[in-house]
Amino acid sequence: MSKRIVVAVTGASGAPYARRLLEVLAQQRCDVHLVISPYGRRLFLDEMDIADPTPQALVGNALADRITAHSYRDVGDVLASGSFLTDAMIICPCSSNTLGEVAAGLGGNLISRAAAVHLKEARRLVIVPREMPLSPIELESMGRISRAGGIICPAAPGFYLKPTSINELVDFVVGKLCDLVGVAHDLKTRWEPDADSTS
Repeated sequence: MSKRIVVAVTGASGAPYARRLLEVLAQQRCDVHLVISPYGRRLFLDEMDIADPTPQALVGNALADRITAHSYRDVGDVLASGSFLTDAMIICPCSSNTLGEVAAGLGGNLISRAAAVHLKEARRLVIVPREMPLSPIELESMGRISRAGGIICPAAPGFYLKPTSINELVDFVVGKLCDLVGVAHDLKTRWEPDADSTS
């Protein structure tokens, strides 16, 4: 049975992470529900020259039917209800503004409302901040979300696999996100000791 994953995209830099995450989830036949904030839409334009980030524009026609787009402003949407069963939600990337909204339990838009639902229903919520440096306010917000059951997963790729391209750095983060929500993948993200190093 395919997993139902909510993906939210907000205005922190990191559009390539969001696009690749959507692509991998769709390839793994997940039922993806996508919400993009107004600044998230601008992010796709600024960083990837995608003026209208529809599922077709983000993952292509062959995979677009795996993604359902939802309106950011519709707090009456199914994603705002705990009775709509999901396996997880990922906010990638997560802006400091959205981080603060989630930490405060606000629900003025569909992203923060869906995040509140995942916390209250004890479902997996993964927050992907990319801002740097971090202020004490942002750190306190992260701590509050973590104590409520959310997972903070910064977009911080590792270099121990000796990446040779930006795409490999992106895949490292996306693979970690898939691991956190239990979606299988074949991205190069895990360190495996060489046979010679164990002798």
